[in-house]
Amino acid sequence: MSRIGAPSPDSLQAPGLTVAIIASRWHQVVMDGLLAGARRACTDAATATPEVIRVPGSFELPIGAAAAIDRGYRAVVALGVVIRGDTPHFDYVCNGATDQIARLAVDTRVPIGFGLLTCDTEDQALARAGLPDSIEDKGYEAATAAIEVATTLAALTPVG
Repeated sequence: MSRIGAPSPDSLQAPGLTVAIIASRWHQVVMDGLLAGARRACTDAATATPEVIRVPGSFELPIGAAAAIDRGYRAVVALGVVIRGDTPHFDYVCNGATDQIARLAVDTRVPIGFGLLTCDTEDQALARAGLPDSIEDKGYEAATAAIEVATTLAALTPVG
């Protein structure tokens, strides 16, 4: 299981941190779970109420994240689901979204929690969606990662 060795920031607090959650509309049940987990992480860390921005699919996550960063959000959470089919479409969507989210985070220095599930089956996605029968809560984990990086970056001491 991928959670082995995962950090657990027990006392992560980021009062007032502005967070945007960019969420795809595909696979509604999975997305509802991911979104609930991300919102719960924001509540647990005492951030400002996150703004949820819905986009059509996972390929559109980077443009949604870019717009949120342009509007001044200090942390972004990108949530989506891509389930493998019979064509290479899966690879193009996953690679495009992943590469652009990473580039955007590095170029802007705004942390983006990576909550894009790339699964072979719907059962794998459901197992990671943070639903009552799920074994993982990737929405919560992605939001926590973005919040933790934002607080770490804010605390950096300038050199020189």
